[in-house]
Amino acid sequence: MSAPPTILVFDSGLGGLTVLREIVGARPDAHYEYVADDAFFPYGHHSEDQIIARVVPLIGELIAAHAPDLVVIACNTASTLVMSHLRAQYQVPFVGTVPAIKPACALSRTKRVSVLGTKGTVKREYTHALIRDFAQGCEVTLVGSGNLASLAEAALSGHEVGDAAISAELAPCFVEHDSARTDTVVLACTHYPLLMDRLVALAPWPVDWIDPAPAIARRVVDLLGPPGHEADDAGAEMIFTSRRPHTLSRALMPFFGGRAPA
Repeated sequence: MSAPPTILVFDSGLGGLTVLREIVGARPDAHYEYVADDAFFPYGHHSEDQIIARVVPLIGELIAAHAPDLVVIACNTASTLVMSHLRAQYQVPFVGTVPAIKPACALSRTKRVSVLGTKGTVKREYTHALIRDFAQGCEVTLVGSGNLASLAEAALSGHEVGDAAISAELAPCFVEHDSARTDTVVLACTHYPLLMDRLVALAPWPVDWIDPAPAIARRVVDLLGPPGHEADDAGAEMIFTSRRPHTLSRALMPFFGGRAPA
C-alpha cells in the first residue's frame, strides 16, 4: 500500500482554512501541513515586489523541510504574483487560487457580477485579464476591501466583529443599474468565506456567492488521484511563521475534518 500524499497548504493567515476544509473532504487520507504566514499578514499591506521576495524563498524552505507531494497556494494575493516564479524554481506541482470570474460570469443571469477581494488583488493586471477574457458580456464591479480579511481573522479568533464593519466592506458589491442588480459575488480572498453566514445575512438582497475552494479541491484530486485508505500518519500540522502557540485549536478543528492540528 502506497503512503498517503503530503499536501502543503499555504496562506498569509487563516483564510486558507476554507480551502483546506474542501481538500480534506476530497482527500481525507492525506497528511496536511497548513502554513499561515502570519508574520507577514496581511499581504495587502505590502508591495508586489515585497510579496514575491517573501513568498518564493519561504515556499522553497517549506518544500525542503516537509517534502510535500503538492503545494496549494490558498491565497489570491500571492497566487496572482508568485505562481510563475514557483513553477520555474521548484519541481513540486502547485495549485493556485485566482478570482473565479469565468464561472461567476457564466452563472450570472442579470450580467452584473462583483469581485470582492483585497485592494491588491482587484488592481492586479492578472485580475483585469480574467475580466477581458471571461466576462462574457457581464458588467464586472471590482471591490477592493482593506479590512475584511482582518475582520475574518478576528472573528475566527473569537473577537466580536460588528455588523456595521462587515456591511461597510460589503456594500460596494451591490450595484443596481438600469433595473438590473448584482446577482453574483466572487469571493476573491480565501478569508472571506470564514464570514459566509454573516455575508449572507447582511447582503441587501440575495446573490450567488462564488467560493473557489471546491474547484481547488477538484484540481488537487485531478493531480494526485482519488483517496486511498486512510493511514496512521494521515492528519494535519499547523505552522505559524510567527511561531505563536496554537491558541486556536478548537476553532480550527472543523477545517481539519474534526481532527485537531498537531
